[in-house]
Amino acid sequence: MKTIDELLADGVAGKRVFVRADLNVPLKEGVITDDGRIRAVQPTIAKLAEAGARVVVASHLGRPKGTGTEPDFSLAPAAKRLGELLGAEVAFATDTVGSSARETVAALADGQVAVIENLRFNAGETSKDEAERVAFAEQLAELADLYVGDGFGAVHRKHASVFDLPKLLPHAAGYLIATEVGVLKKLTADVKRPYVVVLGGAKVSDKLAVIDELLGKADRILIGGGMAYTFLHAKGYEVGISLLQKDQVDTVKEYMARAEKNGVELILPVDILASADFPDLKGGTPAVFETVAADKIPADKEGLDIGPKTRELYASKIADAETVFWNGPVGVFEHPDYANGTRAIAQALVDSDAFTVVGGGDSAAAVRILGFDENAFGHISTGGGASLEYLEGKTLPGLAALEG
Repeated sequence: MKTIDELLADGVAGKRVFVRADLNVPLKEGVITDDGRIRAVQPTIAKLAEAGARVVVASHLGRPKGTGTEPDFSLAPAAKRLGELLGAEVAFATDTVGSSARETVAALADGQVAVIENLRFNAGETSKDEAERVAFAEQLAELADLYVGDGFGAVHRKHASVFDLPKLLPHAAGYLIATEVGVLKKLTADVKRPYVVVLGGAKVSDKLAVIDELLGKADRILIGGGMAYTFLHAKGYEVGISLLQKDQVDTVKEYMARAEKNGVELILPVDILASADFPDLKGGTPAVFETVAADKIPADKEGLDIGPKTRELYASKIADAETVFWNGPVGVFEHPDYANGTRAIAQALVDSDAFTVVGGGDSAAAVRILGFDENAFGHISTGGGASLEYLEGKTLPGLAALEG
């Protein structure tokens, strides 16, 4: 895989460099609530601009329908924030390959940066029809002379700007992708042990493939979040009205049996914060809940966070680790009354001497929202889904295209 430093050594001054970034940041009423992904790609963009490139930044945001502009999914707030981080004005095109994009790019001087509108406003970006995708990629290619892939959060997608466009232009990997791949190699090859994996999030089905792979690699797997209740149900426990995927119970039973056979500790919550009502996340109204044993969840209540005994147990299982990978919050951390489990996991990683990786998505947002210093972790990934698929051993289309 060619690196951006090799591209810079060849000279980029005066050349239009298309940077496929991941600016898919969370927005609340048009305001960015977590700019981590913008900050992660800023070094690549800044380096290219300093070298005199005319930088064209592109990304998706959310899941628009692909039928044209949708204001709620505009990249305008991200472009503004990028300009603040760069300390320079960033031009913004109000379309992807139309007149605004062409005119905005044509107006760039050496060292200037532009952001084009949300790629997913064009149906060709995500189309399963290869011809439609390639046609859109060819239009994007007209805006640039070189391509830099640095949107790690999208490399597991076979999308036009990620997979097809690099094939049409001389290409290289940006600093973020190089860093992410380097980190993930530490989780898959020559891993320092004990190797502890913490998996949370809502659905066990989202994590089955990575659990399947990790049963042959990890020493301990700690389960939390909504997915834990399918495991608890598989043990024969009643889980009340907690999130449960009954169609996955047999698979989970098989995984638990395999973990025991392989000598992998598969650790489940021993106590739970349970409530009859899902919390008010907007108003922050205090929640009404009780702490119950994991096998004693009342029939009319759902589990919304791990309890104090589980927090202690999980911290002890992380304490002597040499490598820790964490993906997914272990409770409804967006509400202060159910944030203590996720906070305890983050604190255990901070207190550990291990190489710690926070696997993107909600976990990355949680550590920032809960006030942790990002530098206290070994690495905070920008791509939850991409990280998981890499750990599953899958070929990621965006990385394959950069290696071609």
